[in-house]
Amino acid sequence: MTTYPSLQVLDLLVAIADHGSVGAGARAVGMAGPNASRTVRRFERELRVVLFRRTPRGSEPTEAGQAVIAWARPLLHQAEGFTLALRSLESAGRGQLDVAASMTVAEHLFPGWLAELRRHNPEDRVRLRVENSAEVTWLVLEGAVDLGFVEDPSPTPGLTHHTVTHDRLVLVVAPDHPWHVRPAVDPDDLAATPLVTREIGSGTRAVLEQALAPRTLAPAAAVLNSNAGVRASVQAGVAPGVLSELVVADLVHAGELVVVPIAGLDLVRPLLAVWRTGQPPRGIAAELVAVAERSAG
Repeated sequence: MTTYPSLQVLDLLVAIADHGSVGAGARAVGMAGPNASRTVRRFERELRVVLFRRTPRGSEPTEAGQAVIAWARPLLHQAEGFTLALRSLESAGRGQLDVAASMTVAEHLFPGWLAELRRHNPEDRVRLRVENSAEVTWLVLEGAVDLGFVEDPSPTPGLTHHTVTHDRLVLVVAPDHPWHVRPAVDPDDLAATPLVTREIGSGTRAVLEQALAPRTLAPAAAVLNSNAGVRASVQAGVAPGVLSELVVADLVHAGELVVVPIAGLDLVRPLLAVWRTGQPPRGIAAELVAVAERSAG
C-alpha cells in the first residue's frame, strides 16, 4: 500500500463492524450497497488480507479486520475534531463564540474540546484565533474575543485565570546529539546552551525562563514563532529545544527525537482559560470551559 487510506473507506469499515453487515454499514454512511461491497473488496486487495467473513448473521470482522477497525476509530475521531476545528474558523452570526488559543492548545487540545461541545450544541458556532499566549491575553483584555486559553500562568491585571488542565514541557534533542545518552541535563548546562526557542510572548518560552530563573538563557540558536518550526529544527540537529510533550509525542514515539530529563526540574504547567474580570463566561463559553476541564479527567 503506497498511499494513505481514504477516511471514507475507514468510516465504512467501522460502520460495517458496528451494524453487522455491509448493507447496514453502507446505509449508515450514505453509500449504495454494491458500491460498498466493491470498496471493501478493493481495499482488501490493496492490503492483501481479508477483513470480513460472511456469516448467517451478516458480516463479521476477521482478526485482521478487528485490528484495522481498532486503528481506524481514533483516526476517524481525530478527523471529526479536525473538521469541526476548520469549521470554527468560519464566520457565523447568532450563537457565535469568539475564542483565542495559544498554539499548543489550538493544535492539540482544542479540536477535541470543540467536537465535544458541538455534540451537545450543533447550532452554535465557535470562531478560533490562534496566537501566542501574550497575544491571546491582549485580545481578551481588549474585548476582541470572549474567551482565551493560554499556557503562561503569569497573572494579568484585569483578567481572571482558571486552570482547566495541565501540560508538561520536555527537553528534546536529535538522536545523534551528545545529550541523548545523558541520564539528565543540569539546569545550569541547559541555561548556558543555545537552544531553538519560541518567540518572546510564547507561553512555552515564558515557563522555561521562569523555571530556570535566576539563570539567564544563552542567546538562542534560533527563534521561531511556531511549535512545528521548533520541533523540525531540533529534529534536523540545529540545537536542543524545550516543547510541550503533546507537540513532540509522535516524533519521540518514532525515535526521531529523544527526551532528556532536566535534573531537579519537572516542567509541569497549567493550561488556563482567561476572561475579563467581572465578566465570567456564560452560555457556550462556560460550556467550553467545562468541556476542557472534563477532557482533562
